[in-house]
Amino acid sequence: MLSRLCLRRGAQRGRSDNRTAACSRAQTASSLCAAQPLYYVDTVSKLERAVAALRQESLLAADSEAAGYHRYFDRLCLLQLSTRRDTYLVDAIALEDLGALPDLLCDEAHEVVFHDADYDLRLLDRDFGTCVRGLFDTKIAAQFLGEPGLGLASLLERYLDVRLEKKYQRADWARRPLPADMLEYAAEDTRHLPALRDVLRARLEEAGRLAWAEEEFLVQQQTHWTPGENGDAYLRLKGARTLTPRQLAALRELHAWREERARELDRATFRVVSNEALLELARRMPSKTAGLVNIHGITEGLASRYGAELLAAVERARAMAEDDLPVRRRPPRRPPPDPAVPPLSASTSRSACRAPTPKRPKSTVSLPR
Repeated sequence: MLSRLCLRRGAQRGRSDNRTAACSRAQTASSLCAAQPLYYVDTVSKLERAVAALRQESLLAADSEAAGYHRYFDRLCLLQLSTRRDTYLVDAIALEDLGALPDLLCDEAHEVVFHDADYDLRLLDRDFGTCVRGLFDTKIAAQFLGEPGLGLASLLERYLDVRLEKKYQRADWARRPLPADMLEYAAEDTRHLPALRDVLRARLEEAGRLAWAEEEFLVQQQTHWTPGENGDAYLRLKGARTLTPRQLAALRELHAWREERARELDRATFRVVSNEALLELARRMPSKTAGLVNIHGITEGLASRYGAELLAAVERARAMAEDDLPVRRRPPRRPPPDPAVPPLSASTSRSACRAPTPKRPKSTVSLPR
C-alpha cells in the first residue's frame, strides 16, 4: 500500500514538474518574443517578402483588427502574423489584395494559432475569401481545460506572466497613418500566442483532452461570413418589447433613418444616435424640436443637425394606418399536456430533468477543472 501511494505521489509530482517545466519554457520563449523584430507590410513588395518568409514556418499566430466600433463598414484593417521569431503587421487597407497570403493560411502544412478565432475567420472570409486550415484556438483550448478566465489577457498573465495593455481596445484601426504605439499594441496580440499554444497543448495532452480540442478546431475552421438581415433589427433593441404597435412603428422609422445616416457617414450607428435615445424617441414620439432636447442622449447640436429628420420619422409613424403597424411575433405556446399521459411525480420529474454526465463534450463548453 505504501509503495503504491509513493508511486502515485511520485507520478503526481512528475506531472506537476512537467507542467511547471512547460510553463517555464513558455515564459522564456515569451520573454524573447518581446524583443522580436516587427515588420510593417503596406506594399506589394513587402507582402511578397513576408509571405516568402512565412512559408518557411510550420507555425503561425494570427489576429486581426477591424473598425466596427467607429465605422459603419466593419472591414478588416490590419492582419497580425507572428512566427516564433518575427511579427508582421499587414495593412489590409493599403494593400486591398493580400496576394498569396490567403493560400498560405489555407495550407494545412502550417498550424495557425488564433485566440477566439470566430470573428477573425468571418472577416477573412468576407473581405478576402480566405479560409484557415490547421487551426489551434487558444480560447477553445482553455475551455477544454476548464480555465476560469478565457480572455487572452487572463491566459497570458496566468501562464506567461505577460500583462497586455488595454488602451487601444476601442481604437479606430481604419485611421492612417497608425502611430507606432498602436502598431506595438497590435503586435502584442500575436507575438506571445506560439508560447501560449505550447503550454496549453501540453496541458491538453496531459489531461487526455487534446483530441477533443482538435475536433473542435476542425469545426471552427468551417466558420464563414453569413450576412445578417436588418429588416427587423429594431425589434431586437433592448426595451423594444415594452412599446405599443405605434411606438414600434416610430422605432422602425427611426432605426431605418439611423442606418441610412450611419452608412452615409461611415460611422458606427451608436455614434449617430444611441439605442437608448432611439428607444426613448419612439416612446415619447415628440412633435416639436423642444421635445427632442429633453431626451437623454439628444444633445442640442444633434437636435440642430438632425431634428427635422427625426421628427419627420416620428410623424410617418404617427400617420401610419393601423393595418401597417408592426406586430411583434410571439413564440409558439407550449402545447397543453396530453390527458392520456399521467403526470410525473415530483421526485421522478427531478430525476428526469437531471442530465446525465456526458462522456466527452461535443461543443466549446467550459469543463470543470
